[in-house]
Amino acid sequence: MIAYLYAALLTIAIVLMYFAYKQYIVSNELMNNGIKTKATVVDLIELSGSDGSTYKPVFEYEDWSDNKYSFESEISSNPAPFTIGDKVDIVYSKDKKIQKVISYWGLYRWTIILLSIAAPLFVIGGGYFLFRQAIH
Repeated sequence: MIAYLYAALLTIAIVLMYFAYKQYIVSNELMNNGIKTKATVVDLIELSGSDGSTYKPVFEYEDWSDNKYSFESEISSNPAPFTIGDKVDIVYSKDKKIQKVISYWGLYRWTIILLSIAAPLFVIGGGYFLFRQAIH
């Protein structure tokens, strides 16, 4: 019965690693094929929560045709990560469906988060089966 628990942990770890890999590929494709430009912070949205307020920046950028686009950051924090008027390097897809701030956390946060959860599950689940194999 306990083997099923460890098999479930190992399976969850493998699934999380798969999705982390997919997120990594999306970010790499965006960096290789996307359009890089500068965006300006035009607003800071205040989000109130039980642990206080956090701030989510709103970015505005222009494409090559001088059309203006804006997008909200997926990340909010306290203190605010930017001030209004700050210039930030961004990359966006040619269809403008994906926009990301060019930073380690901005590009690879989901890869990091998913692998941080998957790694201990993989070690525990995989270690159980390796140990079991070694003693038999």
